Amino acid sequence: MGYVSDNLNLLSDIAKCIAMQFGENCEVVLHDLTLPYDQTIVAIWNGHVTGRKVGDGGTNAGLEILKGSASPDDQYSYVNATPTGRILRSSSKYFRDEYGKVNGSLCINLDITDMIKCENTLRTFTCSSSQALTQTPELFVGNVDELLEIMMKEAINMTGKSVGNLTKEEKVSVVHTLDDKGFFLIKKAAEKLADFLGLSRYSIYNYLNESH
Repeated sequence: MGYVSDNLNLLSDIAKCIAMQFGENCEVVLHDLTLPYDQTIVAIWNGHVTGRKVGDGGTNAGLEILKGSASPDDQYSYVNATPTGRILRSSSKYFRDEYGKVNGSLCINLDITDMIKCENTLRTFTCSSSQALTQTPELFVGNVDELLEIMMKEAINMTGKSVGNLTKEEKVSVVHTLDDKGFFLIKKAAEKLADFLGLSRYSIYNYLNESH
């Protein structure tokens, strides 16, 4: 059992309170990170903001936290964007077990797109003109298959080549890049990457064992 499942009713009440306070443009999500990553969302309000629902998975940011390649510090009021171009101001609170391992999160995503249009009068609620999106925007998707697809394409794009033109060394690099981002924490990720790269699953595991 994890912190979220043990305190689901309390956390759900808090999340609902936040969502009701800020209205329909404020999505509040509870993730139980002890569950398989394709179904971490155990409660959500105003899911239309990112197009997600209960039973859907987390974002790439959560994967990097679980993998340990990103700091598990709580994050407040950072700027994000949805796949449709809506601008969000987001905050993420992580829950930890007695050993300090992250096992859940409460995430708030406030759609400020319309507020930005009124920035002169609502400046305290919007990002300043000098503030940009986070360097690695979160990928809000409805299912992990879509998340895996985006992550694989981004890793390939970093090589500057098409999949069919990659050398073995570049494929190894792609595998390690994805591993650093927590890609292989998702069930059947290795099989999907093998199909994407035209390799066997055995080759993927061999590449993982090769030094960075």
